[in-house]
Amino acid sequence: MRKIITFLKNWTLPSAIVTGTVLYLIFANVPALDGAARFFDPIFDTIFPFFMGMILFTTFCKVDFHKMRPTAWHWWITLLQVLLVTLIAGLILSMNMDGNDLILMEGILTCIIAPGAAAAAVVTAKLGGNLESMTTYTFVSNFVTALLVPTVFPMIDRGVDISFVSAFLTILYKVCMVLIVPMVGAYIVKHFMHRLHAWIVSIEDLSFYMWGISLSIVTGSTVKYIVHAGTTPGFVVTIAVISLVLCLVQFALGRYVGHFFGATIESGQGLGQKNTAFAVWIAYTYLNPLCSVGPGCYILWQNAINSIEIWHERKRKQQLY
Repeated sequence: MRKIITFLKNWTLPSAIVTGTVLYLIFANVPALDGAARFFDPIFDTIFPFFMGMILFTTFCKVDFHKMRPTAWHWWITLLQVLLVTLIAGLILSMNMDGNDLILMEGILTCIIAPGAAAAAVVTAKLGGNLESMTTYTFVSNFVTALLVPTVFPMIDRGVDISFVSAFLTILYKVCMVLIVPMVGAYIVKHFMHRLHAWIVSIEDLSFYMWGISLSIVTGSTVKYIVHAGTTPGFVVTIAVISLVLCLVQFALGRYVGHFFGATIESGQGLGQKNTAFAVWIAYTYLNPLCSVGPGCYILWQNAINSIEIWHERKRKQQLY
């Protein structure tokens, strides 16, 4: 039993991905479980945002709010994101893309335009990065995305009919629910409920293991999107391969920019680790739902990279001690 627990601690993210995949396939392919699947599906959809809020709450309890301020790498990574979005949008417009080509490019675009993942701060802390700097970037990134989506999407897809103000406010509302509310709660607990705060921060890697549980839910949903994509297996494989390449490129570019500012970990996670649940939502809401397969695959790749990074950091610490 001790070996199993140790294994789960060391390989939390891969274990979560496998668990989510296996559970979905079981519930989807065993007729006797159809009733249970229909029962739990809306429950998971309801509790997931709350669960993410709790993950961020426990993370923010460890944040020194006085150290939260924009730094140079934030602006360079933001500029790089805007340039990449402009490049993809320019390619779509200049080549007048449609059909599967447009779906592929929209899938790429959603993976680039999506903000940094809320859980990026959790992984950054696990890797020994600066928690406050990563948390600050998460807010910057979400605000930039709120500006980019209603600006770019109507340009690349003529079927998109959205008001800039309404889309901007809708995205900001989601940001508020996911980020602001947990931060306010953490600030209150940290400054006025000292015993509760001390208990929360005393539990090592609490937010990380909570993220592992939520990743199982996300993975199950991702596999569902892929299975029910409504296209050929070959096209799904193409999307998956392209999303893998894009994931590697964004992590690499982020780490390259970050090394100029002594923020390799933070910058790499900032550009590479995306809020793919948000990306899936904007794809379904504003674009062709099929392009949501791109960010769906991206979440699997980015967590595979996170697992390798965490394994490498663990080996580095073992060599030191």
